[in-house]
Amino acid sequence: MAEQLGLDLPCVPALGRDDFMVAPSNAIALALIEGWQNWPGSKLALTGPSGSGKTHLAHVWACLSGASIVDASDLAEMDISKLAQGNVAVEDVPRIAGNPAAETALFHLHNMVLAEGHALLLTGTAAVSRWGLGLPDLTSRIAAANTTDLQPPDDALLAAVLAKHFADRQIMPRGDVIPFLLRRMNRSFDAARATVARIDTISLARKKPVTRALASAALDIAAPDAP
Repeated sequence: MAEQLGLDLPCVPALGRDDFMVAPSNAIALALIEGWQNWPGSKLALTGPSGSGKTHLAHVWACLSGASIVDASDLAEMDISKLAQGNVAVEDVPRIAGNPAAETALFHLHNMVLAEGHALLLTGTAAVSRWGLGLPDLTSRIAAANTTDLQPPDDALLAAVLAKHFADRQIMPRGDVIPFLLRRMNRSFDAARATVARIDTISLARKKPVTRALASAALDIAAPDAP
């Protein structure tokens, strides 16, 4: 029998402080975000691999500080003087490496935000020294920022994140599903979200409960050439 397509309902990510799960991999970064008024030089660089929680922490900080959140690649088209009238979080700074207009815009934003007595949060996937920015004055200013690093989630944190995504979708997986996923899936928050979404889609299409076999099928679909 052909599989029926389930409804692909949007799942809005919960990015508040109460939704942020604390573990050794992120506790220091969270403490710095919550203590943002004490940042040396009023700026912080938050680094970590994709899916480690940088965007979530940026939203936590925005809630605490009233900051605007912008993507670095959009800066060249923005009104920097207006943006600098409050605290600002700039995400994915390494994306603008080699883009003179965007790098110059970030340089002016950095100077204006701090001159106005506000705070600046910068995020990137690699260590600051590897962001590859070409504007020397911008590079030196970012290098002077305090830096905190997010590590990939450990088993306990990743299991809690998977359980939350299942609960958000009103799914009750069998008891061996999450331990199985922890052994097989990519270890990131993004992978946890995508994996649960794929399992939900397959479960709806097949009208089957979420078992280890169904979870295995979802992983095989994501990586058909994997061993």
